[in-house]
Amino acid sequence: MRLPRFCIAAALAALAGAPAGRALADGVVNAPVPWEMGLRPPASPVAEAVHSFNTFLFVIITLISVFVLGLLLYVIWRFSESRNPNPSKTSHNGMLEVIWTVVPVVILVAIAIPSFRLLYFADRTPNAEMTIKAIGHQWYWSYEYPDNGNFTFDANLLEKKDLKQGQIWLLDTDNRLVLPVDTNIRLLVTATDVIHSWAMPPFAVKLDGEPGRVNETWFRITKEGTFYGQCSEICGIRHAYMPITIEAVSKDKFKEWAAQAKTKFAQVDQPAPAAGTPAAGQPKLAQAPAQ
Repeated sequence: MRLPRFCIAAALAALAGAPAGRALADGVVNAPVPWEMGLRPPASPVAEAVHSFNTFLFVIITLISVFVLGLLLYVIWRFSESRNPNPSKTSHNGMLEVIWTVVPVVILVAIAIPSFRLLYFADRTPNAEMTIKAIGHQWYWSYEYPDNGNFTFDANLLEKKDLKQGQIWLLDTDNRLVLPVDTNIRLLVTATDVIHSWAMPPFAVKLDGEPGRVNETWFRITKEGTFYGQCSEICGIRHAYMPITIEAVSKDKFKEWAAQAKTKFAQVDQPAPAAGTPAAGQPKLAQAPAQ
């Protein structure tokens, strides 16, 4: 049987010890790959905490599963009909009932304490160094940089014919969200039409954007590179075509990019053209002849 090409590529990558979804040609490329399992490699303190909590839960559920399976196999063997022809009619055991009530409560408390701590840590940061506003539309994202020139731009899916070397179909956008590393970034998410969801797995961020409401979270990128996410809310017929592409750069490179972006993109507070006045770059409409 002939194996598909992506199976062979995945096997070679595993044998070579290459981390899934990561390349070091020009920084980290945190994108999904075929046959990948588990969470995306973390690139923020919150994502690292989520990975640790996930490992903690995995240990607990594994121990519970092994215990229940062992207990079930023992009961099947010990109380089979051949070994126990006269079944016991015991219907109450006070100590056993206390144990199977108290032990689950203790386990849930052990899970709840780090869970609440993580939820509080991921909620928001009191000392944000910059703010980004993401606005969901059908079916693209637009971004505003209120602390770096108050400019805005749209990020649309790159069509297949427009893809360049290294870009990924359904994940790359025409304008990337450029952000600095080692910076506490406040993220504001809203929408103009229906509910969208701004999701970036490497940062452990997934926040709904709702019309008429602004939701807030934060992240801090710990490594330079390219990171991919998507809208995670079913927002219409082109829901699968709302990717998020983040290019994380050094603080110095971000300052250079922001200075260029101020002249390249429109300002958020630019006044809208008056009624009947064409926008910049649009031809004037011919006047209808008077009757």
